[in-house]
Amino acid sequence: MVTADAVWRTLEEIPDPEIPVISLVDLGVVKRVDVSDEGVRVEFTPTFMGCPALDAMTRAIRERVEALGAPCEVLVVNDDSWSTDRISAVGREKLRAAGFAPPPLRSEGTPSLVQLERGPFRCPWCGSTETRLENIFGPTACRSIRYCTSCSQPFEQFKTI
Repeated sequence: MVTADAVWRTLEEIPDPEIPVISLVDLGVVKRVDVSDEGVRVEFTPTFMGCPALDAMTRAIRERVEALGAPCEVLVVNDDSWSTDRISAVGREKLRAAGFAPPPLRSEGTPSLVQLERGPFRCPWCGSTETRLENIFGPTACRSIRYCTSCSQPFEQFKTI
């Protein structure tokens, strides 16, 4: 019989389709895993309602779990919005190592537009806080483009959601 631990380990191996350096589990979108005699049920909340990777994530979850030997139902939960606070500490480090600046925790305060422009955002390449906002709109709705004046590298900063 398939165990919940085996399912979680399998889900930890599924990369986010848009940012493959981080798994769906580290991204914090997998909410719940239930294992019963009938099979496995996985609940997840996408990062936003119109997520273009929704079908790819659903398919990857179903295929990987069914490869363990149990039927899998994947339920997309839209009644509980995802937030960047759900990104694990391991996930935040994986993002930083790949050149993305992880979002600050909401417990540190929700940033205002002025803070997004002038806040002390740390460069993932050199660690400097001497950065500036280049474009509040990055390649996806959840990221902005920043520039480090210390090492002259551009980088993507995750917005706090």
